[in-house]
Amino acid sequence: MQDLKGKVAIVTGGSRGIGRHIALQLAARGADVAINYRSRQSDADEALKEIEAKGVKALAIQADLSDMSAARSLIQQVKEQWGRIDILVNNAGITRDKSMKKLTDEDWNEVLDTNLGSVYATCSEVLKTMLDQKFGRIINITSFVGQAGNFGQANYAASKGGIIAFSKTMALETAKNGITVNSIAPGFTETEMLAQVPENIREQIIARIPMARFGQPEEIARAVVFLAAEGDYITGQQINVNGGVYM
Repeated sequence: MQDLKGKVAIVTGGSRGIGRHIALQLAARGADVAINYRSRQSDADEALKEIEAKGVKALAIQADLSDMSAARSLIQQVKEQWGRIDILVNNAGITRDKSMKKLTDEDWNEVLDTNLGSVYATCSEVLKTMLDQKFGRIINITSFVGQAGNFGQANYAASKGGIIAFSKTMALETAKNGITVNSIAPGFTETEMLAQVPENIREQIIARIPMARFGQPEEIARAVVFLAAEGDYITGQQINVNGGVYM
């Protein structure tokens, strides 16, 4: 179904993991897709080929989104290249997990700047274009950790909880302008990061999940596409895709 044909989407952190699946599913629905990556160009090149194979245009832009000026420049470059931006998916994020007694100022700032600061910067920049268009779909990827907390993740939890609150506020401010803003909170999802967790710890994690399995990246991506393509009367909401790990 090509119901996003003619739309332009940006997916931050779109070269691998959940972001890559989001980019591919948006492309499969007909959107032209720009992805951002921080350092691994080989991943970005592979993602570009997969996106273009869907019969749409693709663009990859390198940027460290912890730098607000770089995050704003990402939005500007896509606008200059394609003339419009209809969908923004803020997926980029990092972890620097430590208990509070070991957490450093650097750990805190790096996670907050990347995970939350980039969302503020990209959203405030894209808002100019979406207000002119009187149309926009913003989907911010948060986490169940932003709702429930998690041992050793005070910085990550603060950043993801902040995304939820930020999204609700932006939704209130933009609803009358044809712009929707929502967040999606994944649970433990089968990604490269999770694959590095030792098997005994993975088993302990699965024991916490009522559905007794990890989520798949494409399951998160389907929720994003739903909001982008069919969620015209949904705004200010947070959708949990977490297998029941937080209810």
